Amino acid sequence: MNLGLVVSTLGRAEPLERLLRSLSRQVHPDDRLVLVAQDHLAEVEALAGRFRGDGFAIDVTTSPRGASRGRNAGVAALPPGERLLHFPNDTTWFPDGCLDAIRSAASGLEAGALTVVDEHGPKFSLPGHGAPLDRWNVWNVIEMGLLIRRSVFDELGGFDPGLGTGAPTPWQAGEATDLLLRLVERRPDLARAFDWLPPAVSVGGIADPSGLSPAERRRKLRAYGRGLGRLVMRHPYPWWWRFAFVFGGLAFGLRHRSTNTVADGWWVFLGRGEGALGRTVGGRATAVTR
Repeated sequence: MNLGLVVSTLGRAEPLERLLRSLSRQVHPDDRLVLVAQDHLAEVEALAGRFRGDGFAIDVTTSPRGASRGRNAGVAALPPGERLLHFPNDTTWFPDGCLDAIRSAASGLEAGALTVVDEHGPKFSLPGHGAPLDRWNVWNVIEMGLLIRRSVFDELGGFDPGLGTGAPTPWQAGEATDLLLRLVERRPDLARAFDWLPPAVSVGGIADPSGLSPAERRRKLRAYGRGLGRLVMRHPYPWWWRFAFVFGGLAFGLRHRSTNTVADGWWVFLGRGEGALGRTVGGRATAVTR
């Protein structure tokens, strides 16, 4: 199975170069990387040009702002044919041997997930092999951990452009969760066969608050909370669970003390509440860009 790697980027050169360097030793000639530059197009083109060749096929395209829009545009820019899609961030990097491990573990995969590790350890612990994907464990899969065949991605309609980082709505997270909830609802056969790769197969990333000031971190937590709060209302969750999800945001800082403060839970709660209500409180929400 050839890989289709799609990266939506604002053109941050240093992390993007690390990503390309980590991939350059691992890609096969029939794999394809698409960089969707939503800013600094010339710089992204120049960086891609440095790595092209020696079996590393890189395409550069562009799209309107928003990670979901970019990823959809990147999939559309791939050459025709089936591929196993993966959606690294521009801050993602691939340990040596990672792509071969993905190929080996995912030879018959239709949809699955792998572990994403940052400087604090795994971002989420994935269920064990054989566990079906359902509306409860779907929250453990994030965009840079998603693996899905192109035909399945297209069948589901791709990512909702109204969700995710940089979206033109207040709902700044949850695009992978929404995609997989649609898979659970429309393709229960694939949900039962969902492939959780072993923890040894992982990609590297950075913690969400990395490089942010306290004010920027809380704004991002609130914006992400809005997106996730919108999802629990969009999909068929029981009311008691929706209530628990929103108010559970208050404990976010306690559960993530390595990267957040106790007070950060207030901003997660506020964002989830806004998402559940379907409107923002206290002014216009702006898109997350970092």
